[in-house]
Amino acid sequence: MPPRKKFNDHPFPYHHELELEITTLTNRGLGLGRVALTPSVAATTDMPAPDASENGPALRSSAPRSEGWVLMVPFTLPGERVRARGFRNHKNYSEADLVAVLTPSPHRVEPRCELFGTCGGCQYQHLAYAEQLAWKRQQVEELLRHMADIEHPVAPVIGSPRAFRYRSKITPHFKVGRGGIGFLRQGTRFDIVDVPQCAIATPEINAKLTEVRATTQARLAAGEFRRDATLLLRHADEGVVTDYDAVITEQVGDLRLRFLARDFFQNNPFILPAFTGYVREQAAASGATCLVDAYCGSGLFALSAAPAFQRVAGVELSATSIAFAKENAAANGIGHATFLAGDAAAIFAGLDFPAADTAVIIDPPRKGCDESFLSQLFTFGPRAVVYVSCDPATQMRDLRHFLAAGYTLKAVQPFDLFPQTRHLECVITLVRPGTE
Repeated sequence: MPPRKKFNDHPFPYHHELELEITTLTNRGLGLGRVALTPSVAATTDMPAPDASENGPALRSSAPRSEGWVLMVPFTLPGERVRARGFRNHKNYSEADLVAVLTPSPHRVEPRCELFGTCGGCQYQHLAYAEQLAWKRQQVEELLRHMADIEHPVAPVIGSPRAFRYRSKITPHFKVGRGGIGFLRQGTRFDIVDVPQCAIATPEINAKLTEVRATTQARLAAGEFRRDATLLLRHADEGVVTDYDAVITEQVGDLRLRFLARDFFQNNPFILPAFTGYVREQAAASGATCLVDAYCGSGLFALSAAPAFQRVAGVELSATSIAFAKENAAANGIGHATFLAGDAAAIFAGLDFPAADTAVIIDPPRKGCDESFLSQLFTFGPRAVVYVSCDPATQMRDLRHFLAAGYTLKAVQPFDLFPQTRHLECVITLVRPGTE
């Protein structure tokens, strides 16, 4: 099949097949290998490995830069010899589909889901879980080196108690007139793969998914939908909720937290007690007696950490989330925590905590912290910062600003909230010199 649009055939023609050895994994979950080019091609081709200038930090790897042209091949593992078929050439690397594994890795396992490799939701079901954790740790080390220009020990990744059946929220999509209710097809931005069951979702969600799919398919057949849509299935104390506006309850250790089903909340409840416990311990270890949770949502970190502090404040831009945080504090008998809806331009305004005696927890969106927030944080100058991130690449980018502002990196602890996928959470602890 010819390419859909004009194809850059340098250095390989469309669907050119070749054999190569996979040497490492990128933190996008792609296998990376290198092939030698003919002298005439190599002389006119940029040879450096992919870097942040063209593809963003997620394509970083520790592979040497002088061993040939880079190929990215999904669903392959380090040490494997594979046959791949190229489909896109970039300035300094190419993308290829896996045709066959010629020499498998000893860590390769049989994927649990029949749709693995077609559905874009998982990247690592073919890799033994212990090895997933080892590679995620290595990728954090590489990001520290490449994005923050520092060498620092990274603690072993704390794994999820469940490697499958852990996810408490899924959002299947459908397109009117195109059939299928599921998730994006691997390697595409618009095609939907029909997904009757999801191996990483809880059994309760999968049971409800059968019912929701049948109802949605009947409504599609009746022409009730005028536009494409996204469904919601969220597993909480009330059972599986499908209404975006429903108020649900989640138990995290001794805490019972209520929030809107559509609002952000961590989607692996089985690891949350260990995860929030670590964040509390790191903040308290600074010696601070005051705590600020600067992206507090409905109060998960602020209320989990509250027993270790004399005064606690949560700040959040969403007034709805703040209302739930206040309700959650009262319901859990936590009287020394206050919550306020902050203005983005003055996030710390109104706080009377002494900065030298305050620890700050931040858990920003995937894009990381913006310059305005970091400027306000550094002006406030807390004793310590515990930075929680679902994207270590943007976290390490922000780390450079903390180091420039005089903070010292004390600990790096990844948590695998997302087994079988390339995603992970990482917690870094930063302190001001002289406060230890």
